[in-house]
Amino acid sequence: MIFNSFEFAVFFPIVFAIYWMLRLRAQNIFLLLASYAFYGFWDWRFLSLILFSTVVDYLVAQRIYASDDPGTRKRWVTLSLVTNLGLLGVFKYFNFFIDSFVEVMAAVGMQANIPSLQIILPVGISFYTFQTLSYTIDVYRKDNKPVTNLTDFAVYVAYFPQLVAGPIERSTSLIPQISTARKFDLNQVYSGLTLTLIGFFKKVFVADNLAPHVDAIFATSDPGFWTVMAGGYLFAFQIYADFSGYTDIARGISRMLGIELRLNFQFPYASNSPQEFWRRWHMSLSTWLRDYLYISLGGNRHGPVRTYANLMATMVLGGMWHGAAWNYVLWGFFQGTCLCVHRWWIAHIKPMFKPGLMLHLFKVLLYFQFTCYGWILFRATSLAQVGEMTGGLFQGEALNATLFLPLLQYALPMLIIEWLYASAKLPEKAAPFIRTAVYSLAFYLFVFHGEVSESFIYFQF
Repeated sequence: MIFNSFEFAVFFPIVFAIYWMLRLRAQNIFLLLASYAFYGFWDWRFLSLILFSTVVDYLVAQRIYASDDPGTRKRWVTLSLVTNLGLLGVFKYFNFFIDSFVEVMAAVGMQANIPSLQIILPVGISFYTFQTLSYTIDVYRKDNKPVTNLTDFAVYVAYFPQLVAGPIERSTSLIPQISTARKFDLNQVYSGLTLTLIGFFKKVFVADNLAPHVDAIFATSDPGFWTVMAGGYLFAFQIYADFSGYTDIARGISRMLGIELRLNFQFPYASNSPQEFWRRWHMSLSTWLRDYLYISLGGNRHGPVRTYANLMATMVLGGMWHGAAWNYVLWGFFQGTCLCVHRWWIAHIKPMFKPGLMLHLFKVLLYFQFTCYGWILFRATSLAQVGEMTGGLFQGEALNATLFLPLLQYALPMLIIEWLYASAKLPEKAAPFIRTAVYSLAFYLFVFHGEVSESFIYFQF
């Protein structure tokens, strides 16, 4: 079941109506059943994995908290790591590594007959695996206490608004909201409904209308400079509208249920550096990688060389988290390189420049070009296409302005409406007629000029 489907249009109003007629304990039981129904709609067999992870991490956290022996605590948290990462590794990466090994052997003239597994990647496994891992690690670090109610913890793991594509919630934020009573608030419902509307507008009007243009460009053989540039720009706004649109819908419907999810995007293309970009893009993942991977590797505590190595390792693994393909590894390597170069620049070159508005705008424009090239690596279907698209940047081509027209048709309206919503604080401060005009425009565009796609981009991760 996906948000932009007829099934969800029937599912959520029923859930909403019944949910607010119940009290806390019954609310949570019903919310858990609704979440399992939502997830099982794809394939009921996937429920066994999420149930297994839930029970393991619930019990592991209890054992960690009950022991004062460092060795015992470490063994229990290791069990959680092995279980969750093991499941993720088998379902998401086993075939990738087997196929890569077979290709390497073939390249050196050897034949390796290793069978691959005929398995389907469970939807959302990367997201709920990281979410449950953060819980057990927080208990191990004594940053949080274990949940005593299994139902509350199961809701935390399977909460349907953010189960499939995030944001990745921390137990310290989400579990207290699940465990305490929630009161119906009409203003909160209105605010959630408007945020949901913005999310549907981004997804249906912007992302789904940009998708065929992006697909056509990435299907072009021997592209030239302007074709590659258009592909990078269009996909940058497609993936942003698609993913941030999902997050807005998730946050909106969750807010209508009285539970607030974390902000996941904050105008990422206004960033003037890779460091700032990762503070604004997929914030729940970037902070997860920082807190549970980068810092665990040593962070910046062991000198510049080790810091650069930790940054690179974090981003390469972050790239692999997105998918089992070499272009995601390359994308992670590219992002790590950008972060390392930027860190060196700050230490050695930045003091020579005086800050100013024009310099800031130049840096924003310049880094956006690097971001778009990174999206080419991300979107490419193979390393061969990465090479072809990269080579196209150095291949002359007559300018075809129609390639960039979708930016004016779809991306520009999104930027205007999103800026009005976020910066002008439409829900709270703007005059009623302004709010009505903006929301009416967004509703009109996504209903009468939107396209329908089967899924969100990040569902594949």
